[in-house]
Amino acid sequence: MRDVLGWRRKFGVIGPSTNTIVQPDFEMMRPPGVTNHYSRIFTPNAKAVSNETFAAGIQVIGDNVLDAVKSVMTCEPDYLVMGMSSVTFNGGAAGADAFQAKVEREAGIRISIGSHSSTAALQAYGGVKRIAFLSPYYPVANAEVRRYFTESGFDVVRDVCLECKSWTGIAEVPPQLLRAKLMELNGNGRDTDAIIQVGTNLSMVRLAAEAELWLGKPVIAINAATYWHALRTNGIADKIYGLGRLLEEF
Repeated sequence: MRDVLGWRRKFGVIGPSTNTIVQPDFEMMRPPGVTNHYSRIFTPNAKAVSNETFAAGIQVIGDNVLDAVKSVMTCEPDYLVMGMSSVTFNGGAAGADAFQAKVEREAGIRISIGSHSSTAALQAYGGVKRIAFLSPYYPVANAEVRRYFTESGFDVVRDVCLECKSWTGIAEVPPQLLRAKLMELNGNGRDTDAIIQVGTNLSMVRLAAEAELWLGKPVIAINAATYWHALRTNGIADKIYGLGRLLEEF
């Protein structure tokens, strides 16, 4: 017997307790027969974040991930989706592999994580080598993202970190600022093949879809990449329209 509403798949979603964007984003992309079941990682809402406090906060979140995994597994999901990205970039490509393996050992089921989902999304577009990325992080975390993408075979041309002053403040960044940062990342338009946004509490799915039209290249929001990867890994090929080429074409 299958779950009456989640008859195709039940997704367990793991995300920080301070995150207010990833849950509605994933619901926006959810096709019929798939249900999302959110489990919050306890996360104190750090204020006046710096390089040092950001790194310490990420460590706290990383330490609390498995408790959230254990909690959501009680609803017997078919698959897990990671609704936080920074911990999935730490330690480069090997660190991402180790994080994924740790969660999958605890859960006994597979998981889509932001770092590897972004790589899969870039590969789906094809021909992408030179990238730029945007984050709400501090330089210490951007360095880990850059390391991951470099080790995954991409040339990181430039990056921008917004240095948000609290975890909840990430969700308060206005679209007009994000639009300006995308233009900055695009540079002259000729030295980048694609732009990536990381940080799941930035509201970027719809803006990234729009930016693909006026920049003329892939613009990938991490929430779209991660949920797309979860769907496709589970054999769900539904096209989700209005949220970017990734969900519409691949």
